[in-house]
Amino acid sequence: MATPTTDLRYRIEGGPDNPVLVLSHAMGASMAMWEPQVERLSRAFRVLRYDHRGHGGSPVPAGPYTIGDIGGDLLRLLDRLGLERISFCGLSLGGMVGLWLAANAPERIDRLVLCCSAPRMLRPEDFAARARQVRSQGMASIADAVIGRWFTPAFASRRPDLVAATRAVFESSPAEGYAATCEALAGMDQRADLPRIVAPTLVIAAEHDQSTPPEQSREMVTRMRDARLLLVAAAAHLANVEQPEAVTEGILDHLTARR
Repeated sequence: MATPTTDLRYRIEGGPDNPVLVLSHAMGASMAMWEPQVERLSRAFRVLRYDHRGHGGSPVPAGPYTIGDIGGDLLRLLDRLGLERISFCGLSLGGMVGLWLAANAPERIDRLVLCCSAPRMLRPEDFAARARQVRSQGMASIADAVIGRWFTPAFASRRPDLVAATRAVFESSPAEGYAATCEALAGMDQRADLPRIVAPTLVIAAEHDQSTPPEQSREMVTRMRDARLLLVAAAAHLANVEQPEAVTEGILDHLTARR
């Protein structure tokens, strides 16, 4: 049985007359993940950031969750704010929400950006096991493994401050919210929805992403109607943090290009 939709914590930046762009964050992160992009994006867009259920400042309903529950929360937020049609950019879990939204409410999406994401996890059983571990041992018990996949070793050596800040957000995430979201990813398979997505789509892959490897991004592009690939070099899973200029430029180029 689906869990009820949840009123999400959100923030809006940019001119009120600009077209709306929604930014959706990764599992174990928060809306703060998009700080490297917001200043530039908010010049051209009215940028809506939010925390998923079980993350940041949003409520933590009891699990398990489905990707439809998480996507339904965003639909309710858009309705509450009177936003009928948006562009959408999501990374990892955020991109999975974007896939769900584009397939199930296509009239709401103008253009779509999927960054370091996938329609199905390579090893879904790992996420069910991760949910059990977090519930029994807490977020810190998996932090080394997760954060180690989010950045390349070179970036971690060069910017230990950003890695430490990202880890602090991760470890402060509610364990139940994270575990229930892991269960959503374990049960998710949106591959059959890909051919139904009509929004022009940019798929951004990171060269060294172990969580959602570039091969998955390439496969998505071949199965979607109107999609193209951008490969970001020298980046792992949180490509928008590790290579902020390249990701921001890619987003802007896709969302503002004439059709």
